[in-house]
Amino acid sequence: MYDVQQLTKVYNTGPARVVALDSVSFAIADGAMVAIMGRSGSGKSTLLRQMGLLDRPTSGRILFDGKEVGALPEGDKARLRLKALGYIFQEYALLGELTAHQNVYLPGMMLNGGGNYKDRARELLEIVGLGARTAHYPRELSGGEQQRVAIARALINSPHVLLADEPCANLDTVSSHMVMETLVRLNRDLKVTIVFVSHDPDDKKYAQRVITLSDGRIAEGVDRQA
Repeated sequence: MYDVQQLTKVYNTGPARVVALDSVSFAIADGAMVAIMGRSGSGKSTLLRQMGLLDRPTSGRILFDGKEVGALPEGDKARLRLKALGYIFQEYALLGELTAHQNVYLPGMMLNGGGNYKDRARELLEIVGLGARTAHYPRELSGGEQQRVAIARALINSPHVLLADEPCANLDTVSSHMVMETLVRLNRDLKVTIVFVSHDPDDKKYAQRVITLSDGRIAEGVDRQA
């Protein structure tokens, strides 16, 4: 699925040079449920953005299904994101003027996946436990419900992998558990590869494997598998 090789990301902000990722290498197998852990500023979200093709690495390679994708032209990256990757943002990133149903099917409409994307969106909202909330707008949903809408939206084009950036950062304990259990169920039942970022040590229990970052590097001895 993923083969990350010597990935480095450097930000130059005026006179400052910040090494966000420093020669990070690892592989993730198809169907895995992986947590990327670490303190704030350790490079977790930067790494996920590289894997989601939302940013270009300074050096190193990202292979996805055996093909190098980190250096693809932006148009090719956009098509690959739309077809093969689902990305879940910690701030939900829902469109306030659209209903839950419309938010979910929008990427399907963009892909021009035929006339069944609206039915698929309803099915996904049922899967994440929001079948009765399809006509509600984001302002009418709780934070946990909005994040589950975002999960359904990320699944609309049947991606090979879901990437979730701190999916529970803005949620209470009960909502966080519901969101994480939803991801576990999707990984188990739909066989979707899931990579999620978290700074909460309790979230390790949801992962089959934990990769811990420290100062932009994989912390020695703490890339563990359950």
